Amino acid sequence: MSSSLEIAIIGMAGRFPGAANVAALWRNLCAGEESIARPSEPELRAAGVPAEMLARPDYVRASAPLADADQFDAAFFGYSEQAAAQLDPQHRQFLECAFETFESAGLDPARLDSRVAVYAGSSLNGYLFHVLPRTGRVESAQDMAALLALDKDFLATRVSYKLDLRGPSVAVQTACSTSLVAVHLACQSLLLGECELALAGGVSISVPQQVGYLHQPGGIASPDGHCRAFDAAAQGTVAGSGVGVVLLKRLDDALADGDPIVAVIKGSAINNDGRGKAGFTAPSVAGQARAVRDAHEAAGVTADSIVYLEAHGTGTPLGDPIEVAALTRAFRTSSERTQYCALGSLKTNLGHLDAAAGVAGLIKAALVLKHRRVPASLHYRAANPAIDFASSPFFVAAQACELRGAHPLRAGVSSFGIGGTNAHVVLEEAPVAALSPERFPAVLHLSARSPEKLVMLREAVADELERSPLRVTDLAHTLAHGRRAFAQRWARRVDSRAEAIALLRAGGEAVNAREGRPVAFLFPGQGSQQVAAGRALYERDDVFREQLDRCASWLDFDLRALLFPAPGQLRAAQAQLDDTAYTQPATFALSYALARTMIALGVAPCALLGHSVGEYVAACLAGTLTLPDAIGLVSLRGKLMQRAPEGAMLAVAAAPERLAAFLDESVELAAINAPARCVIAGRDVDVLAQR
Repeated sequence: MSSSLEIAIIGMAGRFPGAANVAALWRNLCAGEESIARPSEPELRAAGVPAEMLARPDYVRASAPLADADQFDAAFFGYSEQAAAQLDPQHRQFLECAFETFESAGLDPARLDSRVAVYAGSSLNGYLFHVLPRTGRVESAQDMAALLALDKDFLATRVSYKLDLRGPSVAVQTACSTSLVAVHLACQSLLLGECELALAGGVSISVPQQVGYLHQPGGIASPDGHCRAFDAAAQGTVAGSGVGVVLLKRLDDALADGDPIVAVIKGSAINNDGRGKAGFTAPSVAGQARAVRDAHEAAGVTADSIVYLEAHGTGTPLGDPIEVAALTRAFRTSSERTQYCALGSLKTNLGHLDAAAGVAGLIKAALVLKHRRVPASLHYRAANPAIDFASSPFFVAAQACELRGAHPLRAGVSSFGIGGTNAHVVLEEAPVAALSPERFPAVLHLSARSPEKLVMLREAVADELERSPLRVTDLAHTLAHGRRAFAQRWARRVDSRAEAIALLRAGGEAVNAREGRPVAFLFPGQGSQQVAAGRALYERDDVFREQLDRCASWLDFDLRALLFPAPGQLRAAQAQLDDTAYTQPATFALSYALARTMIALGVAPCALLGHSVGEYVAACLAGTLTLPDAIGLVSLRGKLMQRAPEGAMLAVAAAPERLAAFLDESVELAAINAPARCVIAGRDVDVLAQR
């Protein structure tokens, strides 16, 4: 059962060392890959590392860089090359990931009628010193433009501006815990009703990206380039670059809207250590324990229901024991069990992502629950002697393991920032969704900004269909309604999963929407009626069935029995259907339902033409008539026309600027005796009914 205080994660995106996206991150984690780069001496020299630095015994040749961190689709976001070059790479990467997060949720921000908040933060901006090499004073308009492109304050608001998001937009800065604090604040904003959707996350990209570093005894940097969280040999971590973003929505709303739910945030909490610790940069058992305990209370859960904990886990001799002690103290408030909760740290795979570390851990934990699998926490051999795992609730997940148990599983995520701001989130497995059977045929619509991008998209979709249980029906719906339509387009009807993959691989003709390929809907009049017309579509397509049923609800006879008669009733049904009183409303209903089905599939008409009863379909779709009024008029018309001959009528509804060209190029109108009535943008005008 959901409560009004729970938050759904409906979209996730990110870029990490060794992983260009969330799916690649999960594959790497499951494979036990360490994404710490070991550059060769020529690579280090090419990166500008002096020979005397390379010769030092304390120089560690290890890093966790982000591939293509300097790349940016400037044109997509309306930037000139010059403006994009000024923009902090952290802003560039976060902006791209923010848009990708909407796509992962099957939403186009341009189509949303909701308030969307943004809570986000970034790390120290090293790019500033390349763009503003002087003292940092703002002395000109150019300096001000550069400041707007570089400062941390504008990370969240830039996303809101570029994606036209109208909810709260707040920069969050709490050092290493920044992005998990951003998630907590986003949840609070949703619960307070300040927004209906919220983006939350963080980014950390050093400029230039680190290729190695000097080890300092007692510092946070590892002497050998490995993070050995909770291990006896742990001596620190490796700094990494990355970005992570999640899209959040109140769970009740997500369930009602049928959104794809990755996991549920049951509750979260943040606090600060205050002065109760050894120094400003030191961690605090009391502060961390209080944050974890408060999150449990906010979630309304007991500690013994949590089966996995994604730790801050920096792999330092001091920090790890303090973290486990704090976790144990918090868990002991509601559980006395020992060694039942798996403990892991993403930092053992890809280093410390600083401002992006918390959301990266959240993404990992959400995937753990989704797949019911805990990847190995790397480099663990023997426990840090200062940690008493035997009497704690925890064991280090040194090997990958499956999570078994009744639904729902729960996990915790911790993130602690230098300066003492602690954050903890309690996650729960997504509710089990009842899936209807897949229905074919389906139509796959793909679009991209260039032919090359379209080819890449086809291959990516085919890959996803091959390696995941993604349903073709769901894919088709999301491609049609949840992605922005770009100029380069490709569409195919598919009758099976195998055919979908084959057609995606084969490619074939695509079209450029900018070249102008208008589509018109033409609706027939009486004489086109046929028993059983639309039966297969009615059985297979939800939109067609819903729209036909809507029409049927306004009629004084059983439309479904007339159109889809039982065996043995075909002749009688056809005879009744040929009666004008039934023909016209049945023809209207079929045409209207089919048109709505095409529109739902993304086929938007630039013109609507109808003959006889089809005139009313065109007028209804154009907004001139409501559906109940149109059906009422058609029903009355059908009954009256049993006693009077049909008049010649034609209705046209179109964008005014396209009407003349459309009539000249696409329609041959036969000369008729009476003038036609033309409905244009809701106004009636008379035109000669001949070309």
